[in-house]
Amino acid sequence: MLKKRISTFLKLQAQTNENPYLIDVEKAEGIYIWGKNGRKYMDMIAGVAVNNIGHRHPAVIKAIKEQLDKHLHVMVYGEYIQDSELALAENLASILPESLSCSYIVNSGTEANEAAIKLAKRFTGRQELISCKNSYHGSTHGSLSVTGNDEKQSSFKPLLPNIQFIEFNNIKTLSLITEKTACVIMETIQGDAGLIKPTPEFITTLREKCTQTGTLLIFDEVQVGMGRTGKMFAFEHYQVIPDILTLGKALGGGMSIGAFISSYNIMHTLTHHPMLGHITTFGGHPINCAAANACINVLKQENWIAEADQKGQLLEDILSKSSQVKEIRRIGLFLAIELGSFEKVKQVVEKCLDKGLIGFWFLSTPTAFRLSPPLSITEKEIRKAGEIVLSCL
Repeated sequence: MLKKRISTFLKLQAQTNENPYLIDVEKAEGIYIWGKNGRKYMDMIAGVAVNNIGHRHPAVIKAIKEQLDKHLHVMVYGEYIQDSELALAENLASILPESLSCSYIVNSGTEANEAAIKLAKRFTGRQELISCKNSYHGSTHGSLSVTGNDEKQSSFKPLLPNIQFIEFNNIKTLSLITEKTACVIMETIQGDAGLIKPTPEFITTLREKCTQTGTLLIFDEVQVGMGRTGKMFAFEHYQVIPDILTLGKALGGGMSIGAFISSYNIMHTLTHHPMLGHITTFGGHPINCAAANACINVLKQENWIAEADQKGQLLEDILSKSSQVKEIRRIGLFLAIELGSFEKVKQVVEKCLDKGLIGFWFLSTPTAFRLSPPLSITEKEIRKAGEIVLSCL
């Protein structure tokens, strides 16, 4: 039966790579996933930083069921007042600075980035875009255009024109930002590059340069937002506020959602000249907004964000015992374990899977693997996970 299901999966579903994990999922709860064969796995990547509050959190399930009894999709985004959309907008405004109070809810992180770029062009009237080398902003054409990875881009050119790439943490390259630049889009912390944090000097100088030139600063927190780094938003570590913030992944509590957020003044330029400057049919879907609103409330009520750094440090301390580990780059409960070669990473990730623990690669950093468990993970579970990974190292 399993062989038949695998064959059907590989034949009828488009594949993203040649070696999928092929866990045949039966159910998921908390930090665990169960296969149809009864095998239990510790999910130490949280669906790649999606399930920050764990799988099927009761508050999210309750919110979804309550919304199901009211209505599903009723109209394209922005035309009707809907309870869950409005509650989510209010909740986002309550946890963000005043200059980031106007949100537009979309379907995914990459759509949020696409729309943020459009917004920057519309508001500034400029066409030039700047991103960072080794960045990752998504796989759609616009997001791919500002992704600083030639290998990912090469088969899909031509992409968007008028894009330049600065070097992350290289202050000298900030001279590329001028009065011709519409925006700089940057991951607050580079994820795909293997977890690279900005220096305080770099990110502060970047903010100053954007302000001086009238360039909008976009922080992509699709992966590192919603508590992953030990703050609700990663930019809070640096006391630097972007002009536009993009979110996705963990925002939905397990449901598909994205958001781009700015000030009222900037955001409302999308409503005219032309109207419908960005439009989405299913963005702001009431079910997904209900889940996202519940997710934010859970993060407000629990102490998981405050505990993220302590938990992450415990996991780092355990893994640091291995002589195979060359470096651990970490912020909060997001770790990149550097082993120095893809062969070693592949062996460790596969051994972990054999022992019932899910780790994962970085798309553009083959020499390291990632761990980003749900923030709800307990100290006991961290110790168990750490010992499994240590044994595989």
